[in-house]
Amino acid sequence: MYIPTHFAASPDALQGLLVRPTAANLITMTSQGLLATFLPFVYDPSIGEHGALHGHLARTNTQWSEAAIGESLVIIQGADAYISPTWYPSKAEHGRVVPTWNYSTAHVYGKLAVHEDPEWLGGHVRRLTDLHEAHSGQPWSVDDAPERYISGQLRAIVGVELLITRIEAKTKLSQNRPDTDIDGVIAGLDAQGRSEIAADVMRACYERPQRNLG
Repeated sequence: MYIPTHFAASPDALQGLLVRPTAANLITMTSQGLLATFLPFVYDPSIGEHGALHGHLARTNTQWSEAAIGESLVIIQGADAYISPTWYPSKAEHGRVVPTWNYSTAHVYGKLAVHEDPEWLGGHVRRLTDLHEAHSGQPWSVDDAPERYISGQLRAIVGVELLITRIEAKTKLSQNRPDTDIDGVIAGLDAQGRSEIAADVMRACYERPQRNLG
C-alpha cells in the first residue's frame, strides 16, 4: 500500500479499524487464482505476535477448501467520503484546490487456518454475535434459538482464522491541509450527516505534526 508519512495510521487508529464491528474482504491466492469473500471478522489480539482475525464461510463456498498459497489478505475499510474543494476556505484565497477522497483502511496479511470443529465454531459465532448486538436495547443471543437449529447452522459453515503476520494501515483524513481547510472539511461532512468520518478527521489532525504539510 502507498502510505505517505503524514497518512500513516496511528496505533490508536489501527486499533479502531481492527476492533470496529464491520465486515471485510478476505482474499486468498489459490491454484485457481485469486478468490475473495466479503464477511464479518472478530479481532483477537491474544493470539500470536500480532493477533488474529476470526470469521466463517458457508461450507458451500469453495474458497475455504482451496488451499491458500503464501500469505492471505484481509482488507478492512473504515469510513470514507468525497471531499469537495468548495469546503476549503483556501478556494476563495487562491483557487488552487481539487476534489479528493478521505478514507481509512488496513491491509492485514497472514497465514490462513481452517476450523471445522463445532466447539471452535460455536465460540466464534457467539463472540461475533455479542460484538454486533452490544449496542442493542434487546440484544439477541445464540441461546435464543433452539439448540438443534444452531447445531444445524454450525454444520453449514467453516471457520477461518487469519494469523496476522503484518499490517499496513492508512488514514487519509485531510492531514495535509491547512487548519482552516480542515475545519471546512469537518463542517462539510457534518452538514451531510457524515459525523463518523468528520470525527475521524478531527482525531487524525490532532495527531498530525504541528507544521503544515502542504
